[in-house]
Amino acid sequence: METEIAKSDMDGQRPRKSERVPLKAEVQLRRTGNHSYMVDVQDVSPEGCKVEFVERPRLDETVWVKFDRMDAIESHVVWVEGFSAGVEFLRPIYPAVFQMLVERLQP
Repeated sequence: METEIAKSDMDGQRPRKSERVPLKAEVQLRRTGNHSYMVDVQDVSPEGCKVEFVERPRLDETVWVKFDRMDAIESHVVWVEGFSAGVEFLRPIYPAVFQMLVERLQP
């Protein structure tokens, strides 16, 4: 399957700012001009997450990711592979809030 990577990543993937935490959870996703719908998240870090889209997203598309009991986080699609995509949060989640989120989402 072909992977699309944002132009800034073409020279190889950018190094991660922090490790991703593997998990399986559902979040609300909203695309510009559309209603929110539930999607699966496969991993998360304070800076972003991997999301399973219903319709294939575009690179650099703006989306809003909403974890339960949190405000929606404005994000940009930075890579696409099939219906999976990596989204980068415009503002990273604060470390203490991120830790609480992970504890709540992990089984």
